Amino acid sequence: MKFRKSARRDTPEVNLIAFIDVLLVILIFLMVSTTFSKFSALKLSLPTATTNPEQAQPKTVSVAIDASGSVTVDSRRLGLIEPKTLAAALKQVVGANTDSVVEIHADAMATHQSVVNVMEAARLAGLQRLSFATRNPPR
Repeated sequence: MKFRKSARRDTPEVNLIAFIDVLLVILIFLMVSTTFSKFSALKLSLPTATTNPEQAQPKTVSVAIDASGSVTVDSRRLGLIEPKTLAAALKQVVGANTDSVVEIHADAMATHQSVVNVMEAARLAGLQRLSFATRNPPR
């Protein structure tokens, strides 16, 4: 018996089209999920987002909490205070505008209780819209 050996063997090729498709999907995901940094009164770097200037933006009250639990409301340092006192300060800042957003900038080492106190103060002041500011970890 005579078996023929293939004189020519096909060399394998790498298909780059699927690889490029995956890279494009990853690139689009990274572009959509990118955030930007913002600096607060307590020198915390936090993300910011821009919105369409045509939309009416509600008033934002920035409440920063440092590691020791001291509270700053719109760059006015209040120190360690109770929720009722903080609620009065929030009411003074927003006035009659209960549609305002309370943006909480809490230090990573701030106690859970100090953050809950700020949330309780916002509730006592009649402010129902809360936002927590965070930052991405360094690369």
